[in-house]
Amino acid sequence: MWELVKAGGWLMTPIVLCSILALVIIIERSHTLQFNKIVPSRLREQLITRLRENGDIGRTQLMNVKEKTPLGDILATGLLYRQYGLESMTMHMQNRASVQIHQLEKNINMLGTIGAIAPLLGLLGTVLGIISSFLAITDGAMQDPTMLAAGVSQALITTAAGMIVAIPALVAYRYFQRRIIDINAQFETQAGLMIQELYDYHLLADSNLADMRQFPSAAVEGAADSAPAMHGEVNAEAAMTS
Repeated sequence: MWELVKAGGWLMTPIVLCSILALVIIIERSHTLQFNKIVPSRLREQLITRLRENGDIGRTQLMNVKEKTPLGDILATGLLYRQYGLESMTMHMQNRASVQIHQLEKNINMLGTIGAIAPLLGLLGTVLGIISSFLAITDGAMQDPTMLAAGVSQALITTAAGMIVAIPALVAYRYFQRRIIDINAQFETQAGLMIQELYDYHLLADSNLADMRQFPSAAVEGAADSAPAMHGEVNAEAAMTS
């Protein structure tokens, strides 16, 4: 292996560094982007059940839920701000979801960059190797066969090394991108279901809804108070007309 690296020339150094960095990112993201660690099953159901049984969840308990998983961070944030109404609750949940997605995308772009530049490094090694091979030929005659073989060897080795690094990096990049899209969709689904369940079980403290519930009785009382006055005005107009 070391002999191949030496035969590839100095361009093998950045290619090897790219391969090490890509491997570290793949291992780290594979450990981080485990679905059950990010979106634990039945977390929403547990929060809603505890809320229905106790009427409320303490701030300390919600902060513990926030710190454990990304989904817990989003749902617990919504419950912390539910007393301020649906709009405030939704806004804070969206903000936390954006922060969590940004953290999940950490180093993913670097992996895509490695997948893009590794073949270019290999292509550059190919060009330099071909140039070195042509330098071994002068006036149509081969002056240095060793130099020609070294140039061809450099061209082939760097090309192969660049592709060997780029192909797994690009595959992992696309895979992690798709995994984050699925996680984001699950965030939206779980948040929407929690809001719906808060509505269904009358657990959402929304000032707008409270005003709407109070409005009909106030309207009826106002209509009852104004009815005699309106009746008097109609009789007065009828008398003036007659």
